[in-house]
Amino acid sequence: MIEGPYFVLTVAGVLGTGLVAGVFCAFSTFVMKGLAALPPAQGVAAMQAINVTAVTPAFMLVFLGSAVLCAVLAVVTFVLWPDGATVELLLGSALYLFGCFGVTIAANVPRNNRLATMEPGSPEAVAYWPAYVSEWSTWNHVRTVAAVGSTLSYVLALT
Repeated sequence: MIEGPYFVLTVAGVLGTGLVAGVFCAFSTFVMKGLAALPPAQGVAAMQAINVTAVTPAFMLVFLGSAVLCAVLAVVTFVLWPDGATVELLLGSALYLFGCFGVTIAANVPRNNRLATMEPGSPEAVAYWPAYVSEWSTWNHVRTVAAVGSTLSYVLALT
């Protein structure tokens, strides 16, 4: 059974990865669908505003803080090798670090950066918008499943 500070770290991991899973799930289930339903110029402008707003301290604390926490949990797990929860802790950390954080850096951020260079009503933005929505959403689904899996793995580590 996980105890003491290790228990607290794992509970914090559940909360952090769960919060991120909720944000990603919201985008996968209704935010992107709502933006896609707008005329392209409005959808582009709205997503550009969301992307600027997303890098505020509150979200970054949860998103990056969860990545740091997952990395700490992975290292501590390798060092302590706890009985009965090792697989769950390592899996939870890997899912978040690679499936959420890694996918964000490799797939979602480059698309956001490209979109940021476009004028919302320009022919280039209007032409890019459907591909952006489709590709960004696909990768966001991956992040959502990874974050949920990470949360579940950490919960299982506590049982």
